[in-house]
Amino acid sequence: MTSSNHSQAEDLLPLSIPVFQILISLSDRDLHGYALIGDIRQHTDGEVNLSTSTLYGAIKRMMRDRLIQKSAIRPAPESNDERRRYYRITDLGRKVAHCEARRIQRLAELVRDKQFVTPTP
Repeated sequence: MTSSNHSQAEDLLPLSIPVFQILISLSDRDLHGYALIGDIRQHTDGEVNLSTSTLYGAIKRMMRDRLIQKSAIRPAPESNDERRRYYRITDLGRKVAHCEARRIQRLAELVRDKQFVTPTP
């Protein structure tokens, strides 16, 4: 990542929990809104349960910031619903997610070093 791309990505940090979770969910496939809510609920074991208003507010901001975009790819016709809008992560979104993950990793290391939690075996 070039230094200008890196600084552009870091300018958007820290990410809110919904934004980071949306980027994680979109990192390996395009999803529509309801599928994003379910995927996030599943991969956080229910700790993050987004409302539709929170989700679509975050999507609107993420599209404005060019972290995600609408996807032109549609699923198989039998599972397609024309009302659904699918989203995909952009290159900038992937860079921002990577920077946020590194930021969280450094924070976790500090928490361990300051003995706020004990290391897991």
